Amino acid sequence: MENHIKYKLKGNDELAAVLAGKDNLFVVACNKCFKEFDTVDEPDCGEFEKIAAENGKTITGSVRIDFLCNKTQTEKKLQDILPEGTENIFVISCGLGIQTVAALKDIPVYAASDSLNYRGHHGMALTKKSCDACAQCYLNITGGVCPIVDCSKSLINGQCGGAKNGKCEVDSNKDCAWEKIHKRLEKQGRLDEFLNQPVQLRDYSKVNFKFVNDYVKSIRENRLEGYYGGVHPSERKELSEHIALERFPDPEIVAIPLSQHAGAPANPVVQVNDTVKVGQKIGEAAAFISSPIHSSVSGTVIAIEPRLHPTRGDQVMSVIIRSDGKNTLHESVQPHKDLDSLTPEEIVNIVRESGIVGMGGAGFPTSVKLKPAKPVDTILLNGCECEPLLTADHRVLLEFADDVIYGLKAIMKTVGAEKGIIVIEDNKPDAIELLQAKTAEISDIDVVAAKTKYPQGAEKMLIKRVMGRQVPRGGLPADVGVVVSNISTVKAISDAIQKGLPLVERVVTVTGEHMKKPGNYIVKIGTSVKELIDYCGGITGDDVTVKMGGPMMGFALPDLNVPILKGSNGIIAIDTDHTETVECIKCGRCADVCPMELSPLYFAKYADEENWQGMKDKNVMDCIECRCCEYICSSKIPLVSKIKAGKGAVRGMK
Repeated sequence: MENHIKYKLKGNDELAAVLAGKDNLFVVACNKCFKEFDTVDEPDCGEFEKIAAENGKTITGSVRIDFLCNKTQTEKKLQDILPEGTENIFVISCGLGIQTVAALKDIPVYAASDSLNYRGHHGMALTKKSCDACAQCYLNITGGVCPIVDCSKSLINGQCGGAKNGKCEVDSNKDCAWEKIHKRLEKQGRLDEFLNQPVQLRDYSKVNFKFVNDYVKSIRENRLEGYYGGVHPSERKELSEHIALERFPDPEIVAIPLSQHAGAPANPVVQVNDTVKVGQKIGEAAAFISSPIHSSVSGTVIAIEPRLHPTRGDQVMSVIIRSDGKNTLHESVQPHKDLDSLTPEEIVNIVRESGIVGMGGAGFPTSVKLKPAKPVDTILLNGCECEPLLTADHRVLLEFADDVIYGLKAIMKTVGAEKGIIVIEDNKPDAIELLQAKTAEISDIDVVAAKTKYPQGAEKMLIKRVMGRQVPRGGLPADVGVVVSNISTVKAISDAIQKGLPLVERVVTVTGEHMKKPGNYIVKIGTSVKELIDYCGGITGDDVTVKMGGPMMGFALPDLNVPILKGSNGIIAIDTDHTETVECIKCGRCADVCPMELSPLYFAKYADEENWQGMKDKNVMDCIECRCCEYICSSKIPLVSKIKAGKGAVRGMK
């Protein structure tokens, strides 16, 4: 594989000249990108330290950083790292990394290398700086501000005299590079040194690549808006977003798994041949983190046996019920008191006994979330539905807006929150308009339109985007005074309180380029996925993958004879991806798009090596499995499957 080396150490004589008169050096080295990925450090750092020692210099310390030009991550890695007594920083990287470090530190920063064969960005780097790969770096002279790139005229010996109010006369939106250079050198006490430099001459015979284009600029801006990382996959929501909800015909048989939630599976409380009714409890919660299960039809229990689980891929105990077609409600299905009369504890109990869990896919028991260990001031209602293709929550917002608001009020009362915020992505303008109108007179509920970006619906991303609060590593939303809930979940809470109806049905989007008749359906829990697809006219074309959920985080269904669960927000039929996997080329795109600010390329490498400690050290447990890294991966490496393997191994470590 070609080694796209983008810098090399300066020669011994040139380094000796740069080192002259400087001591107490801290070395920052970039682990070169765009090359075959291995997990050993670049040798340049040790080579430079050897040369510095030969010139009688003291090295106060060193650090090696992947993708040094990624300012967001580099800034964190360089915090409080400089040893006391450090007087100068020497950077071994392309010009992009050198500029990044120079912008972050107030002490003099020098280039120990020259950029070669470089096009200005690793992947689609998030940095605002660029390098023209002139192979005659001026950064040592100009305090880490590149006169070739930052000056519109690429002047290398000072100002042209045309700047006005600090702005370039060529581009009035651009700061004058030479004013920045003078200010930085003056702050570092190096201005006289610069003014006494000989005139610089540029060698135009050197390789020269133009740096950044408008597309990369727009990608960078999108990536950093609201929170770090994320991607913008093709939405394809037009296939079903306009289609009103339809009640799916009652199935003849439902297979209801006793494990549809995080935590312990429910224990069955019915027997074969028992007659059951809609809303009757058929499974009792087995632990604090668990949830009861209810019958979605009236009829007869014909089996209690293991059945294939759609998202786990293994057999789980399930209750099989033959419907009598009558939909007779159980006697327990009765409206509760009005919201004002209910106590917080009564609401929690209703939610628990109704089997309500997070319906965005996570399946965490909602009653547990409604008893946070810390004070909560804000409820965020997640109406982003940021996964492509899915439109279930969108339709719930449009057709059950009053129930959504009622459910939000119930959560606010339960946890004592002062504020409720409904967050809807701006690709749903009709829902934004409707909810804003309905909450206009409600002083403690706001509707926020968020610019569309995936995975904005993830709890930590949503909190950062809307509240500007950072959930600590390993922490929960309650640690920053927030509880996040899904649109369909609060609709279920409204049904539980106002109708007494447990969670026995949900809205499911059935869609995709290969679904004959896309739509949005109210479906009984336990309904067969195959029946649902057949009702929609079946699948068109060949070589199709069916997933439960969205294309990013959904689960492929090799067998369609599996049931709809409480967390099943979509069934999609899409093209099978046959892209061939190749070796990691260390382009850095996965690090750019990871919203948790991780380095997924290491997870792939360490998983192949079964280096589980390495994965743990790289914080694999913080991964939310959003698949942004896999989506953007130039080598099409199945990163999420490797991450899941690593998480499983880490959990098993002593």
